[in-house]
Amino acid sequence: MKDGDGKPLDRSPDKNIHLLAARLAKETSLSEEEARGLIKLIGTDSNSLLREAKFLKNRH
Repeated sequence: MKDGDGKPLDRSPDKNIHLLAARLAKETSLSEEEARGLIKLIGTDSNSLLREAKFLKNRH
């Protein structure tokens, strides 16, 4: 698959997890390490991740 410029899209799972963890960390004030741990536990469903991240932040 290629992007609009004709370049191949990088769909590596590690890069996707990194991007998701960075976004989750930014949105919830978790560290990226905490975000990656949450992704490993829960999976990649954004709504579930946001809910659990907010729950964790409220407990601290």
